[in-house]
Amino acid sequence: MIELEGVPELVDPVMVAAFEGWNDAGDAASTAVAHLDKEWKGEVFAALDAEDYYDFQVNRPTVWLDGGVRRITWPTTRLSVVRVGGDKPRDLVLVRGIEPSMRWRSFCNEILGFAHELGVELVVIMGALLGDTPHTRPVPVSGVTSDPDLARTMDLEETKYEGPTGIVGILQEACTHAGVPAVSLWAAVPHYVSQPPNPKATLALLNRLEDLIDLRIPLGELAEDARAWQLGVDQLAAEDSEVAEYVQSLEEARDTAELPEASGEAIAREFERYLRRRDGGGPPGPGQTAGHATDGEGAAYLRDAPSDRTRPPKPKPSQRPTEQSAGEPEATEGPGSAENAESAESDNGSGDSGDDSGDSGTSESSDD
Repeated sequence: MIELEGVPELVDPVMVAAFEGWNDAGDAASTAVAHLDKEWKGEVFAALDAEDYYDFQVNRPTVWLDGGVRRITWPTTRLSVVRVGGDKPRDLVLVRGIEPSMRWRSFCNEILGFAHELGVELVVIMGALLGDTPHTRPVPVSGVTSDPDLARTMDLEETKYEGPTGIVGILQEACTHAGVPAVSLWAAVPHYVSQPPNPKATLALLNRLEDLIDLRIPLGELAEDARAWQLGVDQLAAEDSEVAEYVQSLEEARDTAELPEASGEAIAREFERYLRRRDGGGPPGPGQTAGHATDGEGAAYLRDAPSDRTRPPKPKPSQRPTEQSAGEPEATEGPGSAENAESAESDNGSGDSGDDSGDSGTSESSDD
């Protein structure tokens, strides 16, 4: 039974989740949730028992020294609550972790248990995929749902995907069957520069989330980081004529495909975002936080995303990529479409773990 002592009654709560691994190209989605947690100073109130869901030979624990005392940090999924003030207060339940290795149904049921107890009205799961999209253009972000009514009211695509899936797809379907409205947001990351971090994709996900839940998100230095990232990739691509030619071909294909869509709707959306930020008089303060570590729950802190940037490979303009980075999905259709977001799940097959039964392991306490 889930008991949430110390967590106050929430205002119109929305759960925002992201998981490192297969559904997180360039670490864009997990970094987006980490940004929300940092800007609004969320505090962990619960952490799932790592023993129940993770293979420690795949996601190994780390040992570190704390004042000369050796401690262990276990890979896990943690939950925090942030209280966002302002004219339209709305609380967020942030879920950030690693795609589980086993017992996916029990994992999703536990997440849904927290959502039920906290009165969550909407679950937004963020992911990122590899696609044929140029780094010089705006990052395509697709919003998909399994709920036809939600697709109609929130202007989303209704998913028609069939095939292998990851934890993002499993959790969305679990929400649908439980009667909890759920949306998945997918950012397309250029396959030729898939190394994390990708602040431009993270920024695009946060902008789409902002529009979806009507909440102004403080972006901090993300916009400047995104510009610096694009400049760095520009410089790397300019050093190789084949890469530069390939990027140009992607630009031409993207511009041709999106020309009919460069109309009033996209312009109006950007103008509304500009008005929200202007009327708000600058980024809001961190806001009041809520939630404290529950007794017996160990908060495991995830390692930072690697920041080293490597040279893009040399794909030939006439060929689509045939390989992908391990653990990251690859798009098989044009960038930015709902089919593209869903078809990314068919390139790797980690979803078989979801068939495991929900055997409970013994609770373990972290030294943290």
